[in-house]
Amino acid sequence: MSEGKNDTALERIESVHIKGFRSLADVTLNGLGSPTVLLGPNGAGKSNLMCFFGLLRAMSRLEVGEFVLQEGGANDQLFAGSKHTPQIDASVSVQTEFGRSKFSFALKYVEDDRLAVTNEQIKFDAKGMESGFFLVSEGNESATKVAELLRDCWRYQFHDTSRDAPIKKRSDVKDNSRLLEHGGNLAPVLLRLRVHHPTKYELICRHIRRVLPEFDDFQLEEDYGGTILRWRGKTTGQTLGAHLTSDGSLRCFCLLTLLNLPDEMLPHIILLDEPELGLHPFAISLVSHMVKSLSRRRQIIVATQSPHFVDAFRLDDIVVLELRDGRTETKWANEEDLSQWLDDHSSGELWWKNLLGGYP
Repeated sequence: MSEGKNDTALERIESVHIKGFRSLADVTLNGLGSPTVLLGPNGAGKSNLMCFFGLLRAMSRLEVGEFVLQEGGANDQLFAGSKHTPQIDASVSVQTEFGRSKFSFALKYVEDDRLAVTNEQIKFDAKGMESGFFLVSEGNESATKVAELLRDCWRYQFHDTSRDAPIKKRSDVKDNSRLLEHGGNLAPVLLRLRVHHPTKYELICRHIRRVLPEFDDFQLEEDYGGTILRWRGKTTGQTLGAHLTSDGSLRCFCLLTLLNLPDEMLPHIILLDEPELGLHPFAISLVSHMVKSLSRRRQIIVATQSPHFVDAFRLDDIVVLELRDGRTETKWANEEDLSQWLDDHSSGELWWKNLLGGYP
């Protein structure tokens, strides 16, 4: 783990061990700090690892059944299917203000294509006690804090820019406490920032102008308790809706807003799934440096395959993923092993040249 990581101040997930979840047949990741960049080609298991964090959030919210249903059923969550892998075993070590805790559990395949939670335990290093996680979380401050942290783990993926995407529809102006994971409530969030955090709002607009010079300002109005995303062009003065905005611009609006929100509007743990999708290389570089800056205040885990994005980070921030025989394998990039290349090559160039591994 690099010296640049904030390893003491942040409440965070420190490590995970996963057996039997999708392509994660047996994966251990120790030393998770902020930032952590998951780097690998399509199909290597980046999204599966990000989805595992979504499973943790679902467990903390007692919504495992809903998670399984949304993700295609229990059989699809098990490595090589339920006949080969009857259950998922996992553990996660978490650092909070109360110290280090280790939460472990199993999810067993049962009839009707469901997963049942079994062998659920939490161990506190400070007290050395073990208990059922949710049985004690109501009355135990340490367990409650762990549950709150996992519940506040949000996976952002701004890929949906289709005609029926939430970002192109009317939103309730009161839906503005957090930017949703698909960005569909961007307009209410921006409206709140314009009223209550005008400095943050103007900062976001300035960053957007760096990427989209024709952008002048957002045109946000409350109408019968709702609002819709519109923006004004600088040259023509024409107001444009989300349906007339390019996919890359919409994703850029979401990313630049998320990464510049005030602290009270940010989750504790931010997962970014392929933020580079559809962005110009300059925008990718801008976003990556914002991620690096925000990672001092929040734990951020990013899945990417963009050399432009990786360039902003130290090699010790990078976990390389590869798929071998259907199984995801992981390794931390190591600056010492690649020291002879670092004077002349950036992190992204090292990956592009396949010196880090994890390349198709």
